[in-house]
Amino acid sequence: MEKTLVLVKPDGVQRGLIGAVVSRLEKRGLKIVAMKMLSMDKSLAQRHYAVHQGKAFFEELVAYITSSPIVAMVVAGDQTVSVVRQTMGATDPAKAAAGTIRADFALDIRYNLVHGSDSVENAEKEISLFFTPKEICEYKRETERWISGL
Repeated sequence: MEKTLVLVKPDGVQRGLIGAVVSRLEKRGLKIVAMKMLSMDKSLAQRHYAVHQGKAFFEELVAYITSSPIVAMVVAGDQTVSVVRQTMGATDPAKAAAGTIRADFALDIRYNLVHGSDSVENAEKEISLFFTPKEICEYKRETERWISGL
């Protein structure tokens, strides 16, 4: 079963949208296998956004993600990376498809509520930044056979 990292960013936490994000993911047939709220420190933020280091917006990204608590979760299911990215919508809320998290709730490209890994490889790396293997709960839901035929 494929896994990915999803973060509810500071604006999502501050606006009380954690439940809405989780609900959207679960309604797509995905399951949460790990979740925690944390205040990301600068070191973790720099590692998480390392791909953007050296870009003009890097420091702003780090300042934003460390400004308030976030919720980190590992989400599992079939084709999870692509399903999560579809559910989140385009990074720019103005370009996000109607019915996606960002189209429905985000206000600005800088404050777009959620992060989701962009590939299975990056998901593995990102998950390891936030969770130890012991923190990830492997379990089977009885509804899985109705969702994915398993």
